[in-house]
Amino acid sequence: MKKIVLVFGIIAGLIVTGMMAFSTSYYCAKGDFEGGMIYGYSAMIIAFSMIFVGIKSFRDKHEGGIIRFGKAFKVGFFISLVASTIYVIGWLINYYLFIPDFMDKYAAAMISKAKSSGISADELAKKTAEMAQMKEWYKNPLFVILMTYVEILPVGLIVTLISALILKRTTAKQMQSA
Repeated sequence: MKKIVLVFGIIAGLIVTGMMAFSTSYYCAKGDFEGGMIYGYSAMIIAFSMIFVGIKSFRDKHEGGIIRFGKAFKVGFFISLVASTIYVIGWLINYYLFIPDFMDKYAAAMISKAKSSGISADELAKKTAEMAQMKEWYKNPLFVILMTYVEILPVGLIVTLISALILKRTTAKQMQSA
C-alpha cells in the first residue's frame, strides 16, 4: 500500500502544485482571484483523479480485485494527504519566495469588489476589517499551513469518498458482474 500511496500521491501533488504555481502567477498578476479559484479547484479535481486510479490499482494488483470501503477509503485518504502536503509545501515556497505580497493584493481585490458591489458603508467596514484580520493571521506560518490544508484536503476527502464507494468490491461475484 505504501508504494501505491506514495506514487499516486506524489503524482497528484506535483500536478496540483504545478497548476497552482501557474495560476497564482497568472491570476495574481491580473488581480482575478475568482478566476484563479475556479482554475485552482478544477486543478484539484484533475489531480485528485489519481486517488481513483490509485485505489483501483491497489485493489486490482494487491487485493485480488476485492476491496472493502474502509480499506479503499484509507488508501485514498493517504494519497490525498501526500498530495495535499506537497501542495502545502509548494504554496509556502510560492508565497514566501515569489509572492509575499499576495495577501495585500488579495485583500485589495476583495475590498474593491465589495465597493463596486454597492454594499453599505457598515458592510464595507466589516469587509475591510475582515481582510485586515486575514492579513494579520497570514503573518503566522502555522496559520498559512492550516489554511492551505483546509483549502485542499476536503476536496481530496470528497474524491476519496466517491472513489471508495465506486471501487469497493467485497466478493468474487461482484468481480464477475463488473
